Amino acid sequence: MRRAKDFVRHLPDSTEHLKKTESFWRIVHIDPLMLIGLAMLTAFGLIILYSAGGQSAYLMKRQIVFFAIAYIVMFGVAQVNLDFVRRWSVWLYLLGIVLLIGVILFGVGAKGAQRWISLGFFRFQPSEILKIAVPLTVAAYFSARVLPPKIPHVVVCLAIVTIPAVLIFVQPDMGTALMVAVSGLIGLFLAGLRWRYIGFSLLLIAAASWPMWNFVMHDYQKQRVLTLLDPEVDIHGSGWNIIQSKTAIGSGGVDGKGWLQGTQSQLDFLPESHTDFIIAVLAEEFGLKGVVLLLTIYLFIIFRGLFIAIAAQTTFSRLLAGSVTMTFFVYVFVNIGMVAGLLPIVGVPLPLVSLGGTSLVTLMLGFGLLMAIATEKKRVSVNL
Repeated sequence: MRRAKDFVRHLPDSTEHLKKTESFWRIVHIDPLMLIGLAMLTAFGLIILYSAGGQSAYLMKRQIVFFAIAYIVMFGVAQVNLDFVRRWSVWLYLLGIVLLIGVILFGVGAKGAQRWISLGFFRFQPSEILKIAVPLTVAAYFSARVLPPKIPHVVVCLAIVTIPAVLIFVQPDMGTALMVAVSGLIGLFLAGLRWRYIGFSLLLIAAASWPMWNFVMHDYQKQRVLTLLDPEVDIHGSGWNIIQSKTAIGSGGVDGKGWLQGTQSQLDFLPESHTDFIIAVLAEEFGLKGVVLLLTIYLFIIFRGLFIAIAAQTTFSRLLAGSVTMTFFVYVFVNIGMVAGLLPIVGVPLPLVSLGGTSLVTLMLGFGLLMAIATEKKRVSVNL
């Protein structure tokens, strides 16, 4: 009996400890569960990248530096007031549009594409800004209107999405253009777009497929679609990447060949092994178990992001959190789908695993917004 009383006597101390812990995360405006998921993904990604990058110390140092910058950006953005973000979202969007026009006029080219602006000591892709500016602007637009959206509001939203997507597509960069468009369309869908509008849109897309194929798509983009249907048509050309990718995935089996022991990547049979096709390296060296582990971490982050979206207090926060989370999911889905031969190769890297610079910082900026949204409710409750 005395032990029971002693146990009850210590309960307030335990409760007080929990309150202090919660207060700490509230002060720094960080969601601890999301941070754990991102840290796990970062560590796992660096292990994979070291092998995929040919055990290059330079690539590892470069990636670690960008991760450090990305985490600093995430922590910094998490402190920003969401009302400030909402008010300035349109200006960020307009800045992105101006920079995209600047890419067309005086951008820097590489491998047949003109996608960068050079500052002498540094170059960056303005299209990365639009990956976060478009969902921000769509969320801000609908937060000031009655939902579900009416047709005029849908038209405005489509214009917000289409303008940057077209400017990115002509660089040409079909992968990023699709991702930017998807990030905005997800916001439109979450705003309560009626299913009849969705059905009508699908019919329009189907009707536009023929003129898109004949008058809009570049030859290399058409070849990617044809390669998806039959990679063996050009084994040593356009089909080489996907054939080697499937070979690497299949040869890994359940347990894999072991870290740094993959033949497809280590012997340079697999092109772009440290960027678009990095999950094939993972599958070959860590097998099915490694892929399942990576997907589990991704699902943990995605479900946590959706929980944050559901718990958000304002329309702007809900739409933004849902858009950021589902866009992250689309990135993972598209990359794995194209590496496995289920989708055309559109140059979408595996988030937080593939080698990246500006894209990595942009992703973590989005997670910083999620952190701010996760602590939004607590901020309001404290003020009350």
